[in-house]
Amino acid sequence: MSEPNGGAEELERRLGYAFRNRALLGQALTHRSWVNESGEPGPGHNEALEFLGDAVLGFLVSSRIFQACPGMTEGDLSKIKAYLVSAASLVKLAEAIRLGDFIRLSRGEEKTGGRAKRAILVDAFEAIIGAIYLDGGVEAAGDFVGRQIGPFLEDIDLRQLTYGDFKSALQERLHDLGRPEPVYRVVDELGPDHRKTFVVEVEVDGRVVAESSGKTKKEAQQSAARLALERLPDPSS
Repeated sequence: MSEPNGGAEELERRLGYAFRNRALLGQALTHRSWVNESGEPGPGHNEALEFLGDAVLGFLVSSRIFQACPGMTEGDLSKIKAYLVSAASLVKLAEAIRLGDFIRLSRGEEKTGGRAKRAILVDAFEAIIGAIYLDGGVEAAGDFVGRQIGPFLEDIDLRQLTYGDFKSALQERLHDLGRPEPVYRVVDELGPDHRKTFVVEVEVDGRVVAESSGKTKKEAQQSAARLALERLPDPSS
């Protein structure tokens, strides 16, 4: 079995939170494969904490963006929340604190690069949120989530995001399907310079999967990505 690399104190420093009950932290860092292979008594794997952490994260992010974006519609708030709690965003946060160094994995998972697998990192990150909530309450969890997503909320382009961040969603869908990133190509520009319409194709694996147009290149890319999403299979279904 693979024990986590580095001590609890170091991870707590990176998290900015010191656990009163270290067993909760240990459970949050324990992948199911480690439990199945070790047969050792312990706190168990992190799936239940991940379930709790996902719910806590959703509540805390919803509260934060509600206060940060007064006057926005429910639909726009939902799009911002979906971006902030997406696997693509959470894996960046997990990687920033090198969370993979601390996860307990089986030898098999270790050999297949488990410490860098997105699903494992995201589950562990959400499990840590659940563990902090149980250990220190909603205030402690809120402080942690605020530190983590605060910079994201400050940096995102809300106008583009509420229009629909279909490009990010398409990239994440293709990642889940094990396919390469999409390529966007402007294939035509119509109309006078002061009122152009851009026509964009999106390619995957060298094949055009969608084409759309817009008043700007970004708008056309987003529209093409939305059409591509409708035509690609959903791995979660």
